[in-house]
Amino acid sequence: MTWYYKLLIILITYFCFRVTFYSKNKPSKTNDVNLPKGKVYNDFKSIILNDINDVRKMKYTEFSIKSFDNLTLYAKYYEYQKDAPIEIMFHGYRGSGERDLSTGVKRAFLCKRNALIIDQRGSGKSEGHIITFGIKERRDCLLWIDFVIKHFGQNQKIILTGISMGAATVLMASCENLPNNVIGILADCGYTTPKEIINKIIKDLHLLPFIVYPILKLGAKIFGKFNLEETSALRSVKNSKVPIIFIHGESDDFVPYTMSKELYDNCTSKKELLIIPNAPHGISYLVDGKLYIDKLNDFFK
Repeated sequence: MTWYYKLLIILITYFCFRVTFYSKNKPSKTNDVNLPKGKVYNDFKSIILNDINDVRKMKYTEFSIKSFDNLTLYAKYYEYQKDAPIEIMFHGYRGSGERDLSTGVKRAFLCKRNALIIDQRGSGKSEGHIITFGIKERRDCLLWIDFVIKHFGQNQKIILTGISMGAATVLMASCENLPNNVIGILADCGYTTPKEIINKIIKDLHLLPFIVYPILKLGAKIFGKFNLEETSALRSVKNSKVPIIFIHGESDDFVPYTMSKELYDNCTSKKELLIIPNAPHGISYLVDGKLYIDKLNDFFK
């Protein structure tokens, strides 16, 4: 193979890597919020913005930790009541704690819980530029658990909450040696494996997964320093000992609800599955908040 063919392969691989895994991570200097695109979100835009503005007015404490690879990661803590359970919340792909989890803060308060919303690596105020679809993020999740226990006390109860990629993140952590403080997991519209969701998106773009995916996997390995198939939510729930409630919108055209059904079917711990009719990706709570909270409260009793 001549040098220019090798160079072309490297350039294509790097381009695919940048498009898929790289985050510019430049927090806006304004208060503007980059909301999800698509007509399905138009009916909920004002609600989401209202929740964000409400949470911005709330008192919070900012915390930070160092990741295993020396990134500074940030989170905001909102207290409903001292000694109440804390939900550690993880946002989705190319999202942020504020954008994806402000509604979650208000929902957590309705459930009488405190909320710690995380800016995942490469997002919001946290350092880093590489999104790893939950692979490295799950290790950050474990560090946040340790931080909460050390800061709030050995008896602090914790619920891990994630939406979309955040759900995959907490599910990947579910098979680890979690402390007894973690009393359960809420996984909202999570995907089964990085490979499956990436291949689904490749198909949506009318490209060929058997050509594009190996390039992305190689790019992740060379430029991102991670193995895209190191672990997955599907593999992890087969060895989970933590109660998990899976929630998914039936009209989700980004992460199909059948992925949560597959995760539920393979989960070995106490579990519940809630499919919310007519709910698009990531906004099941906004479609039917009463059902959402009733199921959560019942599950975590």
